[in-house]
Amino acid sequence: MDILILFKALILGIIEGLTEFLPISSTGHLIVFGDLLNFHSNGKVFEIAIQLGAVLAVIFEYRQRFTHVITNLGRDKTVNRFVLNLAVAFVPAAVVGLLFSKQIKHYLFNPISVATMLIVGGLIILWVEKRQDAKTPEVLKVDDMRPIDALVVGCAQICALVPGTSRSGSTIMGGMIWGLERKVATEFSFFLAVPMMIAATGYDVLKHYKLFTAQDIGLIAVGFVAAFAAGLLAVKALLKFVACKNYVPFAYYRIVFGGFILLTWVMGWVNWNA
Repeated sequence: MDILILFKALILGIIEGLTEFLPISSTGHLIVFGDLLNFHSNGKVFEIAIQLGAVLAVIFEYRQRFTHVITNLGRDKTVNRFVLNLAVAFVPAAVVGLLFSKQIKHYLFNPISVATMLIVGGLIILWVEKRQDAKTPEVLKVDDMRPIDALVVGCAQICALVPGTSRSGSTIMGGMIWGLERKVATEFSFFLAVPMMIAATGYDVLKHYKLFTAQDIGLIAVGFVAAFAAGLLAVKALLKFVACKNYVPFAYYRIVFGGFILLTWVMGWVNWNA
């Protein structure tokens, strides 16, 4: 297999793992860098594999929590409420995604749309963080969340169907606006990623399983491992970061990165597939 193709798979796997849990849009980065790297492998199959690698990083990091949930479901009120909250938060984006995913992918999955939403999302993060400084959070632990809190986060996640918005960014900012403490919103976003991404992966596998070929095994393996390792690093680092910092740096990154993409497009420096 071409070493250059494997290297591109490695780069995209790392990008997926690092960006999936940061509020900077993993899908947006994959669209931009996939276009920039001219990566034309079995795109959907590869994307499925690296997304699964990223979500397994969360499961591994919180393995004790998930084991506790599985073994105590139905017997522990706190566990039951936690699972109910995940189910409630899962539904809104899942329903809207099933209804409108084709239209969204047709019209919005391009670097220019991504760049625009990166900037818009960055400005929203700046506003939310400024607002957060003047407001005392009401929910200080994930286990204190109510179904209504989860529903608000789930509705916020609908915005993430637009590439460049960011699933984690939407859920974290939505939670913070509603009254969740910054770390609580971040952790719940991690937990919500598990059922959301497993469901999306399962759906895509059923829909695209005929595209899987033996030739893709090498690319899938490289991208999967890279996404898992980078995802694990991102989760650990982000939890430490939000314990003493806010999301303002990510907002500025989004604005600068999105602005750079638009500048290269307007000046004709890069021929984006817009």
